[in-house]
Amino acid sequence: MESQSMDILAKVLEQSAKLMEEKVDEQLNKLECMDEDELDKLKERRLEALKKAQKQKQEWLSKGHGEYREIPSEKDFFGEVKESKNVVCHFYRDSTFRCKIVDKHLTILAKKHVETKFIKLNVEKAPFLSERLRIKVIPTLALLIDGKTKDYVVGFSDLGNTDDFPTEMLEWRIGCTNVINYSGNPMEPPSLTKRPGTKFTKVEKKTIRGRGYDSDSDDD
Repeated sequence: MESQSMDILAKVLEQSAKLMEEKVDEQLNKLECMDEDELDKLKERRLEALKKAQKQKQEWLSKGHGEYREIPSEKDFFGEVKESKNVVCHFYRDSTFRCKIVDKHLTILAKKHVETKFIKLNVEKAPFLSERLRIKVIPTLALLIDGKTKDYVVGFSDLGNTDDFPTEMLEWRIGCTNVINYSGNPMEPPSLTKRPGTKFTKVEKKTIRGRGYDSDSDDD
């Protein structure tokens, strides 16, 4: 029985390799059939795309993308949000341990997703903004696109209700709102080894306006 299974697996792998070879051969044939002018145009288009991507990256970096930064006050929040299309803002408090966990993950994600600005704001220095957005659970991440709040990550309820969730879990949750260029499946969380009692919530894409958000709990 085991030998038969191995034979089937070998045949499947052989077929996959054959299909891959055929695709590679097809691409090579296309390149071989191109004349010099067509190849030059292809190279020119690829070079232009690379230059455009590099220019865009430099523009993002000039606006503070690529690093996880603290902004000093709520007045700075509006300027930061206005100049960048995609923003993740962590509303935190020094006395809340879970905010330190979020800091660790956002530091990693800020470097990976340069297309998005990652900032943090102390709620005690932002009473007006916290009231306006109804920030009552700490930590809370506000996910903004074009200056508008599209979604919130409130506490760790969407991250498995555990303090030791991986960075990929938070990346997936943020990616559900398209605030970052997420390459995985936004309809399913990343594959994890679940501990007993750990719950993971399947998140549907949604839009939440600031004044529609409410909670009477505090996640310390």
